Amino acid sequence: MSRHILAGVDGTPQSEAAAFWAAEEAERRGTALLIVHVWPWLGTGDVDAFWPGDLRPAALRALTDIERRIRDARPGLAVETALVGDDPADGLVSVARGHELLVLGSRGLSGFAGLLVGSVGLSVAARADVPVVMVRAAKPAGAEEAGHGEPEVVVGLDLRHPAEEVLDLAFEEAELRGARLRAVHGWDLVPAWSATGWMAPQVDTAEQEASRKAALAEALAPWRAKYPDTAVVEEVRLGGAAQAVLTHSAGAALVVVGRRDRPLGLGARLGSVAHAVLHHAQAAVAVVSHA
Repeated sequence: MSRHILAGVDGTPQSEAAAFWAAEEAERRGTALLIVHVWPWLGTGDVDAFWPGDLRPAALRALTDIERRIRDARPGLAVETALVGDDPADGLVSVARGHELLVLGSRGLSGFAGLLVGSVGLSVAARADVPVVMVRAAKPAGAEEAGHGEPEVVVGLDLRHPAEEVLDLAFEEAELRGARLRAVHGWDLVPAWSATGWMAPQVDTAEQEASRKAALAEALAPWRAKYPDTAVVEEVRLGGAAQAVLTHSAGAALVVVGRRDRPLGLGARLGSVAHAVLHHAQAAVAVVSHA
């Protein structure tokens, strides 16, 4: 099976933005784009099954329209489309297996402007075997590129488990874009319990910061050697892992975070950092599964 960049579409402006983002990514990587629409019909999972009423013709028209517009914008790009009869989250997770990336649009919740991802997107990001990129429909007003126009990929790292899969994607994306990579690690002071109650921890923050900076440099060293032409900024911040990433998201071309797989069939879930970044980042976010 050839590997594609996949875009899941559902007729919303957010999914249309995701399809065009995925088209640019496919062209950047020199691979084909597959645009997928997933809709349940009696749980058959059969893409050739009869769809009731005008659902199937309408879905085909929508796919044909977005395919035409992407081909017009990027005439050298190979574009394919597919209809999948399944639950949206289940179908997207299944069809993405074995491909390079799955790109989806974020969907804001009415009344909660800061929450950018709907239930299907969260479910897919928590379960997919491949990296899932969530794309905003439009760049926030007033947002500027980091470094006065210099593109930047931001990656958040857990120094207890600096996952290779996360670093692989972050460095690859930075190289493909000719972008700078900003590797950030955020940490918090853990309060201590005493006879008088909770109290600020008695630790040397300067020593802790130096230790974490050394650990970050060690984690990045193999990738710096593999990608010698990629500029790297290393940053350790006191104040929490999610906030460390979100601070730089407004000017980023892409934000990359990890999602640790849960063994022993304990179910799929996003960690707290990935969940917060997906909801609040002001840039496209890639969630990468790792052991």
